[in-house]
Amino acid sequence: MVSRLLLRLEAVLQQIEHTFPILFGPKPPPGILSVVTSQCPNSTNIGAPFSLQDLIGDGFLWAVPKNRRTVEKRWKRKYGSPEYFMKTLQPKTTLRVCNHCGHDYEVGLLCPHCYAKVRQETELMQEKIQQQLGLDPVDKEVIVLYDGEKGEQSAEFWKGKRIVEMERPRPAWFSKNLLQKTTEPAATTKEVKPNDLG
Repeated sequence: MVSRLLLRLEAVLQQIEHTFPILFGPKPPPGILSVVTSQCPNSTNIGAPFSLQDLIGDGFLWAVPKNRRTVEKRWKRKYGSPEYFMKTLQPKTTLRVCNHCGHDYEVGLLCPHCYAKVRQETELMQEKIQQQLGLDPVDKEVIVLYDGEKGEQSAEFWKGKRIVEMERPRPAWFSKNLLQKTTEPAATTKEVKPNDLG
């Protein structure tokens, strides 16, 4: 019974040994069958010595660190060292104070407090445009007016324009110049010439 089991195990290992060249190259790992054949009573290699080095070979333990990094080295890599360079205690030198609201912001970014105000005002304008104009295609210019701004221009100026009125005064930070179109004609050339130098 035991010898039959060992023979079946030997046959399975032979099949595995034949599939190794297909998967890993032409040379199978040495000595796989020597484990089974040394245990099998009907085998011819009864006196062959068994070696784990022959079974594993050189390639199974590659790229494994031999020692673990100590806690001190791990912390130095993560947080730095006070003798050389501390990664955690660097002063931030890119902060500025906003001239409009007084909040701090980072250089190269918009002031988050001012941007939140602009976004809130824009959402109110969009809701008002949606209420008055609906989803009609915008074929005419849309002008947003606050309280008391319609009387500044004549009635002929407002002809042919879609007007959306906001029932509130214009915020101090929201300038009228932001909505005005430029008076300069579009450039026809890409050359930049200096003017008004004298």
